[in-house]
Amino acid sequence: MSTELGSGYRVWAVPGIPEVRPGDDLVKIIAAAATSEGQPGLADGDVLVVTSKIVSKAEGRILAAEDREAAIDAETVRLVARRGSLRIVENRLGLVMAAAGVDASNTEAGTVLLLPEDPDASARRIRDGLRDALRVDVGVIVTDTAGRPWRKGVTDFAIGAAGVRVADDLRGGVDAYGNPLVATVVATADELAAAGDLVKGKAGGLPVAVVRGLARVVVGGQDAGDGNGNGDADADGARWLVRGGPDDMFRLGTSEAVREAVSLRRTVREFTDDPVDPGAVRRAVAAAATAPAPHHTTPWRFVLLESESSRTRLLDAMRDAWVADLRADGLSEERIARRVRRGDVLRKAPYLVVPCLVMDGSHSYPDARRSAAEREMFVVAAGAAVQNFLVTLASERLGSAWVSSTMFCRDVVREALELPEGWDPMGAVAVGRAAEAPRERAPRDASAFMVVR
Repeated sequence: MSTELGSGYRVWAVPGIPEVRPGDDLVKIIAAAATSEGQPGLADGDVLVVTSKIVSKAEGRILAAEDREAAIDAETVRLVARRGSLRIVENRLGLVMAAAGVDASNTEAGTVLLLPEDPDASARRIRDGLRDALRVDVGVIVTDTAGRPWRKGVTDFAIGAAGVRVADDLRGGVDAYGNPLVATVVATADELAAAGDLVKGKAGGLPVAVVRGLARVVVGGQDAGDGNGNGDADADGARWLVRGGPDDMFRLGTSEAVREAVSLRRTVREFTDDPVDPGAVRRAVAAAATAPAPHHTTPWRFVLLESESSRTRLLDAMRDAWVADLRADGLSEERIARRVRRGDVLRKAPYLVVPCLVMDGSHSYPDARRSAAEREMFVVAAGAAVQNFLVTLASERLGSAWVSSTMFCRDVVREALELPEGWDPMGAVAVGRAAEAPRERAPRDASAFMVVR
């Protein structure tokens, strides 16, 4: 089976690959099939596209597992999204895909196939073996199948590569109209994987394909594709194509993103000098404004201290008021100085926000009990808004610390910031990039905080 794609290259599936079992010599099997009678053989510059299933079988990546879910758990490092029993996860290879790539198809009942432990190393072994056996310099791509966000259907993509330029970086060039190319990096290895899948198919028993006519994508030389980790797309294999960490703008599904943002919300006390994006803070305020509140009110205001002069004016006034209170409490000057130093977290942040409670729309009651309860409802609503604010900052990868000190000198804060009399400062939030990764939070047993009736 073969297909001609345009006039530039040819793709065909290699027939005659038998059922592969653990310990089989995959190089010998592929070489025999590719050079059998009636086959075009292999030539320098060809790209061999190999389904990961046979690589996994040859490497013994077969697991007896009646419970496929347990196997998925073992291969998962991060849950990206879940809908019913379907899980999209990041697996040990950094690949984001359904079920961590654990496959119960094309394997005996009661077993599952795991992906190769190191697909780039697997591709290198095949490439080196074919060079030794057939004296040909080919590229090798190991493929698997996955869906894609926002697109129906599945396609093959490269999970391992050797001797192949996995990407064509066009940045710095120009298009046909002379416009500069600033973001175009073509995933060549994935395109080759998909081309191979057109002739291999999913159920035809044809796990190997050959692409001929694209020698330009094959890297020559004994050391090409050695996976030395130097950040070069030719040398690092298909791992180079994995986008992870801060570069991944679509890291999580909606509900998982909310949970991760909540878990990321930590009190940060040391910040970098990096400036804070005012737009990110405004987005966090917009999220805060969705909090529930009594009587259809909006009992919160957020004062954004974006200038250094406003922050200094507020913090100096608060420090003077605090020192005066501590002296009135009879503390020594040494103890006062230590207290003030410990409270300097707000000074270390490049951005401050003062959330305020407003009682507009509150009801008046003749007795103190109901009046106190009315205020408590508004305070709780303000707290919900601040929590929304802090969680959204965390989702923007901004650290924060909600410090209560403004509540002890509200008149001072109102005067320093020229706020209306009815605005009650409910602490201050320090905002910035965390200077270091937060320590792991000690696990908490949710049942310890529940009472069921």
